[in-house]
Amino acid sequence: MSKIISVNSGSSSLKFQLFDMPSEVVLTSGQAERIGQDMGQFTIKIDGEKKSQTLPIPDHKKAVELLLNALIENKIVESLDEIKAAGHRIVQGGAYFDQSVVVDEDVVAKVDELCELAPLHNPAHLVCYRAFKEALPEIGHVFVFDTAFHQSMGPESYMFPVPYDWYKQYKIRRYGAHGTSHQYVNIRTAELMGKKPEDLNMITCHLGNGASITAIKGGKCVNTSMGLTPLGGIMMGTRSGDIDPTVVFYMMKKLRCTPDEMDTFLNKRSGMLGVSGISSDARDIQAALEAGDPRARLTVDLYTNRVINVVGGYYMQLGHVDAIVFTAGLGENDVNMRRRVLTHLEEGLGLSIDYDLNKNVHGKECLISKPDSKIAVYVIPTNEELVIARDTVRLLGL
Repeated sequence: MSKIISVNSGSSSLKFQLFDMPSEVVLTSGQAERIGQDMGQFTIKIDGEKKSQTLPIPDHKKAVELLLNALIENKIVESLDEIKAAGHRIVQGGAYFDQSVVVDEDVVAKVDELCELAPLHNPAHLVCYRAFKEALPEIGHVFVFDTAFHQSMGPESYMFPVPYDWYKQYKIRRYGAHGTSHQYVNIRTAELMGKKPEDLNMITCHLGNGASITAIKGGKCVNTSMGLTPLGGIMMGTRSGDIDPTVVFYMMKKLRCTPDEMDTFLNKRSGMLGVSGISSDARDIQAALEAGDPRARLTVDLYTNRVINVVGGYYMQLGHVDAIVFTAGLGENDVNMRRRVLTHLEEGLGLSIDYDLNKNVHGKECLISKPDSKIAVYVIPTNEELVIARDTVRLLGL
């Protein structure tokens, strides 16, 4: 038995789960939030109960220190020596990595090189990795890449119709994101269907504040909605998704703004927040919709339209689809969003949905289509941390 810690660090957060492997039992989980702000929050779950404290967390190194101290103080481990390895989620692996890898200096250098493509995430990942390496110098580390699952795409899916030199010199292409999530729900759905992933075609919808949709043929990604960065694809909580590029040039002139300011507009002030003027949280928008707010109605209609356009296009690319899967925060919990999307897909894809059942599915595995549906429709909670732990054990031979 080995204790493995799965680490998922963002620009201002650090989420973790400690697993007992190979039993895959979660010993504890938690997160540090608002890292680098005046006051942060550290939360750890002990025997189902959450313990939180508010305190300054100036950097990821401090977050790692809080985490490791909490494991000892709460007697989750008697000694840090019980932790045998750490697996780290990395957002951007570029074209270098089509699978998870054991970390060495060459791997670190490549991830560092790719920081330009994920400036909010890759630098934080590396800070977190180095903090764990300093605190636990004897353990092995594995990097699990959000982009790896999408490396099976062909050039017809990953290339952009721009000057070819941009691809050769600057690596401009579609990389996608959420690959670990898409891979997990693909495998788990196949298990629930009693089949092998290689015998199925699926469309997996990772719908949260960040969102992406992936077409999977025989267990391999053939297309995904996010692009060079997580800004591309469908509409999200604060991200615009795909728009006419001319909008960028036109509005930079009108607003007299810099590239960095335009980046903020498209990444943090667009999407559901930008259209609704209310919130990036779908729950707030649903409440406004029920109160009769016209911009809330526009927001949900626009979001639904973007999702069904991608799902419909992927259906045609795959030729046939055995399952459509909803996962992540909205996918798992937003019954209204699922209903709107599925209602619009029903006739075209031959779906038959149990909408009464759909209303009661929140964060649990469930088949919500009826037996006569031409495509099985599932809700599957994602578990990226488990994928990280499994790959860590496999690659380090634990």
